[in-house]
Amino acid sequence: MNQETQLPCQRDQFYRRDRRSVPAARRFAAWSLTCWGLAEWSRADDVSLCVSELATNAVRHGAPPGRGFLLRVRYDGDVVRVEVHDSGDGWPYVGAGADDDEGGRGLFLVDALADKWGVGQRSPGKVVWCEFTRSAVA
Repeated sequence: MNQETQLPCQRDQFYRRDRRSVPAARRFAAWSLTCWGLAEWSRADDVSLCVSELATNAVRHGAPPGRGFLLRVRYDGDVVRVEVHDSGDGWPYVGAGADDDEGGRGLFLVDALADKWGVGQRSPGKVVWCEFTRSAVA
């Protein structure tokens, strides 16, 4: 009669607009996956790479000077979701990954590795997110 409700696991960390924040964000995501028993998951490296790309975009393009970004990693038992919130203007795009394309390479990788990704509006700024389904073959 009584059924245990499993709440999603979520970890948030704020980072300054600093290049050292990128490896720190990657370590935070890896630590979160370890805490949830996903360190040996076949897609753990994909999650880390996508965190690096989204954090790099936030540092280089999304977070205005003097500001930072929020990294949120969430796991509900089926899906790992990564979100990077920043307060900057502009909208990210996926580049072709060609040598002559100076932008969008990071999101090109996110698009290739994640099951889903997108951009949402917030005030101020945006949230760029990606999801990895546990049952998906990687």
